[in-house]
Amino acid sequence: MYNVERCYELCKKISFNRVAGSNEEDKARNILKEEIEKIGLETKEEEFPIDYSEIIEANLEVTSPFYKAYPVTGIKMSGNTPEGGIEGELVYIENANDVNLIDIEGKIVLLNGRMLYSIYKKIIAKKPLGFIALSGSVYDDLDNSDLDEMALRAKLYELGKIPGVCLRAIHGQELIESNPRKVRIILKQNEGSRLSHNLITEIKGDKKPNEIITITAHYDSVPFSNGAYDNASGAVGIMELLHHYYENKPARTLRFIWCGAEELGLLGSKAYCANHKDELDNIIFNINIDMIGVTLGYEIAVCTAEESLVSYIKYLGKEIGIGVKARQGVYSSDSTPFADNGIPSVSFARISPEGGAKIHSRKDVITHMSANAFNSSLKLLCEFSGRLINSVCFPVTRKIPDNMKQELDYYMMRKEREEK
Repeated sequence: MYNVERCYELCKKISFNRVAGSNEEDKARNILKEEIEKIGLETKEEEFPIDYSEIIEANLEVTSPFYKAYPVTGIKMSGNTPEGGIEGELVYIENANDVNLIDIEGKIVLLNGRMLYSIYKKIIAKKPLGFIALSGSVYDDLDNSDLDEMALRAKLYELGKIPGVCLRAIHGQELIESNPRKVRIILKQNEGSRLSHNLITEIKGDKKPNEIITITAHYDSVPFSNGAYDNASGAVGIMELLHHYYENKPARTLRFIWCGAEELGLLGSKAYCANHKDELDNIIFNINIDMIGVTLGYEIAVCTAEESLVSYIKYLGKEIGIGVKARQGVYSSDSTPFADNGIPSVSFARISPEGGAKIHSRKDVITHMSANAFNSSLKLLCEFSGRLINSVCFPVTRKIPDNMKQELDYYMMRKEREEK
């Protein structure tokens, strides 16, 4: 049986900054490994390479018709400026509609929010000198918030590199209102790679051992965050499922995977699927946990599978007395690479409402979580997983519906949605 106090205490233990490829990610993995070995199970660690960039210098200055410097972070993996930087006319391209991109060659562009693939693909063909992305809110308290650390993912920089910096939204608003003619960006970084790791253990099924269900959660965090909610909570959540099924032997084989580098683009689960191609036919289902244990929240389940699974989870919630908002879709977590390889998947989470706990910030701390808050998620997970794992005939068809294949194509950036 799961133990909410044990779950909460382990969550506190690994609630520290755990950026992928860092010593701290290694530390968190070793804590989880020790917990698994205390249960009496063997573990395996599988390494995979990830992008790594060390920012040496990042500056943004207004140079004409006045001078002002703004604090920025460098966009990792976006390359380097020449010695002395790049200087050009500033153009605010908003959401990069075509009309905003008519004349940006040789200029520095400012966009709303992060640099998305759809935007990058459009602007790189127009040959701007550099770009400025925005983070945070115009309401941010500068002393109690952090300037985001962004990176270009491989799908973007494979198109070419444009040096970029990240600016606070509140400063972006000020910059636009001041109507400068020219700005300068300086960006120096060392680009390379590091290693992240997946941590794996397994409980053999006693009736149908060749049918495998993977149970996943990521254990890395974003920079400047303790990542208690996202996703120390999921990492300890699947640990409780491990305890539960060690004590209650499953009919089918359960493979537990603590994924590294999820925050960099689901890299751990992608690496697992790529490195285990010959075994994927035996995996019949994936259960992923990403964010539970928050005090103010509600349960969700996102199914990249047939619609009947959605109905099943809704019925189950009513049967056991837990409200759960289930839907068909693609959830941005480690369930997605499994679904993209033809394995029906579901991601469970306890979502914080507006005004509740925040993720991807310094505010993601254990304060907004409690032992009791893990209870509804763990009860739902145990009841749901137990029915599937021990079913006489597995109830979920091993097939990804066509509408979900299309959504996966959009998510994986193989296709672009038509603009409306």
